[in-house]
Amino acid sequence: MIVNGSQVVPHDSLASSPDIQPGADTSTSPSREGNAPRGSLSTPAVRHLVKQYGLNIDDIQGTGKDGRVLKEDVLNYAARKGLLQEPPSASEENVGQVELEGGKPLLDPQFYEDKRIRLRGYQRAMVKSMTLAAKVPHFHYLEEINCDALVQLKASFQKENKDHDVKHTFLPFLIKSLSVALSKYPLLNSSFIDETNEVILKGFHNIGVAMATEQGLVVPTIKKVQSLSILEVSNNSFLP
Repeated sequence: MIVNGSQVVPHDSLASSPDIQPGADTSTSPSREGNAPRGSLSTPAVRHLVKQYGLNIDDIQGTGKDGRVLKEDVLNYAARKGLLQEPPSASEENVGQVELEGGKPLLDPQFYEDKRIRLRGYQRAMVKSMTLAAKVPHFHYLEEINCDALVQLKASFQKENKDHDVKHTFLPFLIKSLSVALSKYPLLNSSFIDETNEVILKGFHNIGVAMATEQGLVVPTIKKVQSLSILEVSNNSFLP
């Protein structure tokens, strides 16, 4: 009802209206469902992507829940602006000042070309043997054991050692122990012949030990460990 140019709300309408607290903000706020302000919700990773493209996140309409701006939203917006390319990384911002060995800049196309390196010597043999070994089924076994007796045994070897150039470590003991285990369970040291459906139980225990060197990973092999003593394994030139 209008009285003297002012709107008068009927008593029944006031009774059905929700309570309004004094000082409360009665301005209309946008709904979270479909009407959220652009860029109001986003993850730090998305904001970082927006910054890399030099965009304003408030200009991007989010398609995620509650209007959240997703990575796809940023990429689609950048594509519409003709900016869709790999965003510059932190190291590329000063690419004019960054040079690699030989004076080639970081973005030199030749820097990303494939290169072929011919393997020779032990590296060639190692790759060949490891490629063959990859065909063998692998498994992992883990068990905790008390090695107090092993510590005492190693100490006695070092004490009785007449050759002071030989330093006894735990590795030869572990290698020899593995050989003893293979003798007890020969199926672990076997190979399968598909053509004849036969299993060959290997008589020799040729054990390889992976080592990190200045030239990269090498896997020297100690042959016929089953016939070597712990001292002979320790004297092997391959071991550190």
